[in-house]
Amino acid sequence: MASWSDLTAAEPTLAAGIRALLQQYGPGLAYLATVRADGGPRVHPVSPVITDAGLYCFIIDSPKRRDLERDGRYALHSFPPEENDDEAFLTGRAVRVHDPRVIADLSRALHASPDVDWRLFELTIESATLRTHGPAGALPLAALPIVTPMTRTWRAELPRPLAAVS
Repeated sequence: MASWSDLTAAEPTLAAGIRALLQQYGPGLAYLATVRADGGPRVHPVSPVITDAGLYCFIIDSPKRRDLERDGRYALHSFPPEENDDEAFLTGRAVRVHDPRVIADLSRALHASPDVDWRLFELTIESATLRTHGPAGALPLAALPIVTPMTRTWRAELPRPLAAVS
């Protein structure tokens, strides 16, 4: 798994495109898919927070938080833009943040109320995809010429197994 800063360092243009879609309406807006206890999917709207260091979500006490605490796998999909069908998609694992400085800095900057039972999760990244369809959208029924969608995907490097010592 990688952090947002790892993605930004490896693929700055891809990260900028994903960030633009996640923050197209000002604050971050996306759909978060989690894994229910029975293995089925659950989808929730969330407001992801992107900093230079990481991709985070404040999650209140809810089924989605219980899903993440039990099984951190997630998928995050951008809200659809009004003018086209471009999309950003991330997968990885959500990890609860315990660092008091990170929690304090983000909660202060985003005015997260201490009176609300929320927890901060960092969304580590396994894969990141940006798909652009051009101005005609995904289904250019009457538009000519037809623009071929462009997909860019980045995958975090998996840790290499340790070499056997003889």
